[in-house]
Amino acid sequence: MGQENKSQIWVREFILLGLSSDWVTQVSLSVLILAMYVVTTVGNVLILALIRLDSRLHTPMYFFLSVLSFVDLCYSNSFAPQMLAHFLSAQKSIPFHSCVLQLYVSLALGGSEFFLLGAMAYDRYVAVCHPLHYIVIMHGGLCLGLAAGCLVAGFMNSLMETIITFRLPLCHNVINHFACEILAVLQLACVDISFNKIMVAISGFLLIMLPCSLVLFSYGRIVAAILRIRSTQGRRKAFGTCASHLTVVCMCFGAAIFTYLRPQSASSMEEEKMVALFYAVVAPMLNPLIYSLRNKEVMAALQKVSEKFRDKR
Repeated sequence: MGQENKSQIWVREFILLGLSSDWVTQVSLSVLILAMYVVTTVGNVLILALIRLDSRLHTPMYFFLSVLSFVDLCYSNSFAPQMLAHFLSAQKSIPFHSCVLQLYVSLALGGSEFFLLGAMAYDRYVAVCHPLHYIVIMHGGLCLGLAAGCLVAGFMNSLMETIITFRLPLCHNVINHFACEILAVLQLACVDISFNKIMVAISGFLLIMLPCSLVLFSYGRIVAAILRIRSTQGRRKAFGTCASHLTVVCMCFGAAIFTYLRPQSASSMEEEKMVALFYAVVAPMLNPLIYSLRNKEVMAALQKVSEKFRDKR
């Protein structure tokens, strides 16, 4: 123990190694990520504005989509601005408290998104399997309660994970990542981190597998209901209401399972950074594109709002 205590340091800031040490690569990545960040911001703000402005989108489905867009917007902003600043900086440092806040917020928003996707799957189940009682079941109080529960669950889990992570004694302050990601921060500890890894695995299992189970149950019932529809057009219409959500579910849960639920020995830090980059920057950009380009109601709302602006001119 005496030797361990001597090796501990008081950390005021962390150094992030980022994605690459090559200057040309960093400039190229900064341009690419800036473009994706702009698309993410514009896309999610546009989704939020359309749902707010068009009364036809004031339904439970689009309420949950607006919450998801808001979460994606905040999640992207917890990573992207700092990444862009670091790409063009020689010293990629982040203050201790900023690192704690980034880890807490990113974990909280990521966990909340999984639960939101589960709630959205339940919404689609009710819409397809109980269409006549949809408005009665998915009333405003239930939607608000589900959304609030998703956010509370995500933030409470993140608080626990953040506290037990940063209470560890640290031997150095160099993080082999582009952000303060929990698995990368744990590698700085001077002590055995088996307990923390177990907690991360349990947390990941609950955050991912519980919503995933709800998604599987909901879509199992949805598929069974669709198969009972006799007309091909009716089946296509029923499945069309779920296609966008199912695409986002596969993308988000796939990336999370790859990062947190597979054996650590089966992955390298470089692979984990690439998956984290996808989840932090690419997924929030794709979500509004998937929901808008594949959704006739959203495209109709966009056309309607565009016509209003043209008429005002």
